[in-house]
Amino acid sequence: MKTRLFIVDDHYMVIEGIRSLLQGEKDIEWMGHAMNASSCLAFLKRQEPDVILMDINLPDKSGIDLCKEVKALYPAVAILGLSTFNQQPVIRNMMDNGASGYVLKNATKEELLTAITIVAAGKTFLSFEAAQSLRETGGEAPVIITRREKEVLRLISEGLTNAEIAEKLFISIPTVNTHRKSLIEKFNATNTAMLITKAMKRGIL
Repeated sequence: MKTRLFIVDDHYMVIEGIRSLLQGEKDIEWMGHAMNASSCLAFLKRQEPDVILMDINLPDKSGIDLCKEVKALYPAVAILGLSTFNQQPVIRNMMDNGASGYVLKNATKEELLTAITIVAAGKTFLSFEAAQSLRETGGEAPVIITRREKEVLRLISEGLTNAEIAEKLFISIPTVNTHRKSLIEKFNATNTAMLITKAMKRGIL
């Protein structure tokens, strides 16, 4: 099954460069491009891609704000932040607002294809430079959690049981349990109390 790809960038040469890089890839279906946020939102009313490559700097709205808006309207669409910026706050902001990954514009074809494949499968991708930037600034490796995991984490911190969380988020109890185990593993915690403490220290709660 092909991954339907859309790109939002205000530089035509970037769009053309990526399109020519990926044309001929049998697993990628190129859906087109938008050069600003409003064109992107207009396109999404008609068609829904699997993955959007989204520039951080757009003429009418920041990519971070657009990312948040798109994820609220179309939660199934995976967004890959695309930028020349490698600063920790920018990367963290994009991820916090719903992006599934972050890749730099100097990425190789192989890295870009890997990033698209990984986020299309519902996982998280950070380019080596982006991950390195987060590590250097934060002093320890970044903890990247999904939007759903963040919701579960918030409800755990409020003292809700797995059954109560499942009811609140309209998901099954085993699914909540899976998210809880994943969070404990990602934060390298041994129990729920340690999980909450570590999440608060990192400013995630």
